[in-house]
Amino acid sequence: MKKKFSLITVLVIVSLMLGACAKATEVAPTEPPVVETEPVVEETEPAVEETEVAEPLATLTIWADDTRSSILAALGEDFKAEYGVELVVEEVANIRDQFIIAAPAGEGPDITIVPHDQAGQMVASGLLAPIDLGDKAADFVPISLTAFNFDGQLYGMPYATENLGFFYNTDLVPVPPTTWQEVHDMGKALMDDGKVTYGFTLSGTTYDAFPLMTAQGGYIFGQDENGNWNPKDIGIGSDGMIAAGTLMQEWVNEGFMSNNTDWDTAHTLFETGEVPFIMAGPWALDRIGLSGIPYAITSFPDGGQPFLGVQGFVVNAMSENQLLAQAFLTEFVATDAVMQELYEVGHRASAFKPVLETTENADLAAMGAAGAEASLMPAIPEMGSVWAAWGDAITLILQGEDPAETLANAQTQIEELIAGALAGMVNVPGSYQAAAGCPGDWQPDCEATALELGEDGLYTATHALPAGDYECKIALDGSWAVNYGVDGVSDGDNYAFSLAADGNVTFSYDPETHILTITVE
Repeated sequence: MKKKFSLITVLVIVSLMLGACAKATEVAPTEPPVVETEPVVEETEPAVEETEVAEPLATLTIWADDTRSSILAALGEDFKAEYGVELVVEEVANIRDQFIIAAPAGEGPDITIVPHDQAGQMVASGLLAPIDLGDKAADFVPISLTAFNFDGQLYGMPYATENLGFFYNTDLVPVPPTTWQEVHDMGKALMDDGKVTYGFTLSGTTYDAFPLMTAQGGYIFGQDENGNWNPKDIGIGSDGMIAAGTLMQEWVNEGFMSNNTDWDTAHTLFETGEVPFIMAGPWALDRIGLSGIPYAITSFPDGGQPFLGVQGFVVNAMSENQLLAQAFLTEFVATDAVMQELYEVGHRASAFKPVLETTENADLAAMGAAGAEASLMPAIPEMGSVWAAWGDAITLILQGEDPAETLANAQTQIEELIAGALAGMVNVPGSYQAAAGCPGDWQPDCEATALELGEDGLYTATHALPAGDYECKIALDGSWAVNYGVDGVSDGDNYAFSLAADGNVTFSYDPETHILTITVE
């Protein structure tokens, strides 16, 4: 029995061993399929590589106008090669209006271009991301960086600046004046010699006259320790403004300066040699050059400061590609070559030092020098409440009204507007207003041209006007802070209308579309 059991046991063990061997042979064949799959993987590798090339890691979108879009789009190939990111440049009209709607919805661009005084409200609304230029910051004109600095943070990369310059006739004035007293003395001597009609001219009452006012200590808004504008510190009625108003009135009374501040009239006087000096911007260079008058541009007497506007690139705070956007700006846009291109198409002084310092355009170089110590345009909505009252005050002063009293009244009016005194007013300021019963034209706070709300939900008014050509736009709350032009575009172009004969004109404003309809009867 023991032998039989042992034999069975042996047979069982052998059977188990054979079973184990059988299992081993079952596992072994699984190795060849693994080997056989390798050629299949090799066949699919080219397709994987092709997919990676065709589909970049991300897309960086830029909104720009038609003058800058092609320059930026040309950087796409190099940017993609460096970062594997597709660059998409879209031409968009009315960028600010579109941006403030699209950005909060997550549909805006990663990068766009705006003037610094529009950027302020965007920053306040949380729409812009801070930018760190790193070592590149040293390549920019300091004041251009200050323009995009809000609450101690930089929110834009500047590329161009614009401001007035002091033009003088080089035939009449070989050496430019350095003080306003010299302006008076030189101009008066030319008048006495019968060489000019006036010694000086103004082409406006506010922006175009500002350097004369700042030279006397005038200002619009004060600033806090962080450089933020303080709308409670208004300088229209300040001693500096009164001094400037008094000086201008004296010049008019003396016959040294005309009380006509029409822009076109002033430029015509300079272009025909009837006045030796004028304060003008780069937008006037073409017409002054075509006039053939010999001229040069210099900085303002007594350190007068013009307003400075700065154009720059900003990054969408809602963008998921903020670091990529910053890399694109600092590595691909902030270069000598690209900034030179932007400078050439923009016809404005460059904010980029290497371009500004090497430009061969003497006029724009002089404009840049004239704006080196300029006063930044206040980047707050309250600035819209200043223009009308300020301009009216200067006009009244040139007509003989007391400067101190007139400017004090203007300041009070501005303070009331900022406080909301005319909240809800819908007006149509324009070149027709004097004929419609207002003290002057382009007055957003004139009650005589305010529109009334009708049962149809539209705001309307009808005025009897003399024959002529006119322009206008919509303004809300008695100021320029919120205004709409053609097609309901914020800060858009003026509407134009004409009357072949005296007749009635009806204005109708739709608050939903912001479109103004003008009917001439």
